[in-house]
Amino acid sequence: MNAFGQIYRGFAPYKMDAKHRVSVRAEWRPPQGERLLLLLSRTHEMPMIKVLTQQAYEQRVATVESSNLSPAKKSEKLGTLAMLCREVTINDQNKLLVPKDLCEKSGLAAESDVTLVGRGPHFEIWNSDNFDRALEIEQNQDDEDELGIL
Repeated sequence: MNAFGQIYRGFAPYKMDAKHRVSVRAEWRPPQGERLLLLLSRTHEMPMIKVLTQQAYEQRVATVESSNLSPAKKSEKLGTLAMLCREVTINDQNKLLVPKDLCEKSGLAAESDVTLVGRGPHFEIWNSDNFDRALEIEQNQDDEDELGIL
């Protein structure tokens, strides 16, 4: 890890097992016993799960707290963030258990194909069909790559 926390890069197909568990790439695993947070989210109008370290969660909290939102809106945003997160750990077999209800809400199913996607400060778990559509959208956006990074 660097001073800014874990950096997640790339994407790869995986298989969710019958108990809603998915293996996590070795370089993405936190130290043994360290908790992660699963955040139910959406990208391109498709559901997926963001997997956050405690540091990534705290950065989101700091973003809200330092924003120009009213105190009431800050409280509302922080409450929503807390509600949408679930604490998890990676087991001894290096698998992450995704609660069944989060799987259902994010389009994941037992014994299905999923894609783990690195997004810098967090990684995501996608239904593979949805990820293929999201990848197509991201690779074919009308906006030019003004920065020349892609």
